[in-house]
Amino acid sequence: MTSQRTRDRLVKRLRDHGIQDERVLSAISHVPRHLCMDEAMSTRAYEDTALPIGEGQTISQPYIVARMTEAVIRDRLPRKVLEVGTGSGYQAAVLAQIVEEVYTVERIKSLYEKAKCLFQRLGYQNIHASYTDGTWGLPDKAPFDAIVVTAACQSVPEALLSQLVLEGQLIAPINHDEDTQILTLITRKGADFEQEQLDWVRFVPFVPGCA
Repeated sequence: MTSQRTRDRLVKRLRDHGIQDERVLSAISHVPRHLCMDEAMSTRAYEDTALPIGEGQTISQPYIVARMTEAVIRDRLPRKVLEVGTGSGYQAAVLAQIVEEVYTVERIKSLYEKAKCLFQRLGYQNIHASYTDGTWGLPDKAPFDAIVVTAACQSVPEALLSQLVLEGQLIAPINHDEDTQILTLITRKGADFEQEQLDWVRFVPFVPGCA
């Protein structure tokens, strides 16, 4: 269940569901998703579904990881990306296959520590993990070419928007009602921000502070 052939079947399913960017599909095929979760769940690692990782959090569905990654590299390839919500480390690992530098922040210490060990185990030298409140982003490392927010927010924190370069893009699930969100791509246009709605999604809520 953890073989390359199993990963290739997942890539075929993603392609069949509309993921077209070969850079994204290649990254998905190379990242060992089974190492991003507890061993007890590893037999389900290459299903196209979200799975629990503890602390009330989930590892995102591969389609959603691919969709978000595809969206932020669609118009131009970002060099430096910030991920808000490291979680299992899977999204950061996929991004790290494509872009030069990935900065990722996590508010739950146990998840941060597991993800940091994962990045070291897999030899990712271009992922920089921090244990901090994602509401503030990483102002000392800003600006970023792209920001990926992996938790649902009522509105994107101003601090994150301010850390985008001109023409930089932020993707986040924005609350629509109590149960669903809309995956939204935001592009910085000077002092203005253009929004493009992409998909209906369901994410865990964006929570400020550290745990």
